[in-house]
Amino acid sequence: MSEISVLSPASVANVVCGFDCLGFALSAPCDEMTVRIIEKKTVRIVNRDDFNLPTKPEKNVAGAALLSMLRATDENFGFEVEITKHIKPGSGIGSSAASAAGAVVAANELLDERFSKLELVKFAMDGEQVASGARHADNVAPCVFGGFTLVRSINPIDVIRLDFQPMFVTVVHPQIEVKTSEARKILPKQVSLTDAVRQWSNVGALVSGLQKGDYELISRSLEDFIVEPVRKNLIPKFDEIKNESLRAGALGGGISGSGPSVFMLSETSVTAQKVKNAMRGIYSKTAIDFNIYVTEINAEGVKILDS
Repeated sequence: MSEISVLSPASVANVVCGFDCLGFALSAPCDEMTVRIIEKKTVRIVNRDDFNLPTKPEKNVAGAALLSMLRATDENFGFEVEITKHIKPGSGIGSSAASAAGAVVAANELLDERFSKLELVKFAMDGEQVASGARHADNVAPCVFGGFTLVRSINPIDVIRLDFQPMFVTVVHPQIEVKTSEARKILPKQVSLTDAVRQWSNVGALVSGLQKGDYELISRSLEDFIVEPVRKNLIPKFDEIKNESLRAGALGGGISGSGPSVFMLSETSVTAQKVKNAMRGIYSKTAIDFNIYVTEINAEGVKILDS
C-alpha cells in the first residue's frame, strides 16, 4: 500500500477545568487527508483548500509532524500529504491538531503500524509546536486515541483514554480568529492556592462523573477558576451564550481550546438541539457570522477510509 486517506476530526481541549490535559474528539467537522509514499526522504504538502497554509513542511503542522516521524525511521522514502481542511484555522476546535494527528496516523498505516499511539502523539505534538509555540497534547491525544483523553504528562508522554457515557456536544464557532499563541500570552503567571485546589478537585470529579455516567456530577465539575475568566473577554457574547445554553438544559461547557468556539455538553440530542437554537438566537442578533455543530463525542478518532 502506497497511499491512504483519512478523516481527521475536530476536538475540544481543556474541557473547562482541564487546561492542557483534558480533551475529546468530535464527530464533525473533519479534515480530509491523503498521505502517499514518495521516493525522496522529505515531506511534500499539497493544500486543497483556500486557507493559504504554508507548504514548506517545517512551517506546516502536518509537515512538521511527518518530518518528526521520518527522523525516527531509517527508511529512504518520504511522504506527500494532500489536505482539504474543513476545520478553520484559529477556530478553537483543534484545526492544527487534526492536520498533525491525521498525517501521522495515515503515515503509520503505510508503515504497517510501526509506531504506538503514544509515539504518534509525540510526533503530532511537534506539529502543534509550529502552530502555537508549545508542545501540548490535549487536542492531538483525542484525535489519535478517540473519545475523552487525559494527558497526565508530556515528558515523558503519558495519555489515559477515559471511559465515558454517551453525550452530545453543541459547538458555536463565531467567525473571528483567536490565535492560540496570543491567547496563551494573557494567561495568569501565578494562581492562588485556593483556586488551584478548586480546579484540581473539579478535574478529578469530572473524570469520575464521566466514568460513572453521573451527569449531575459532570455538570457540577464544569467550572474554571483560572483560564476562562481571562479568556472569555476574547469571545463576543460569551457569558450570554453560556447562560442561555444552561437554561436550555446543557450540562455545562465553556471555551473550546483557546477560542473563539464555545462548546456545551448535553445528555441527549434533543437538549443539544435546544442549545443550538439558543446559541443561534444570540449570534443572529449580531453582525458576526457563525457556524454551529451538533455532534456526538467521537470514540474512534482519526478514521482510516477504505481504499
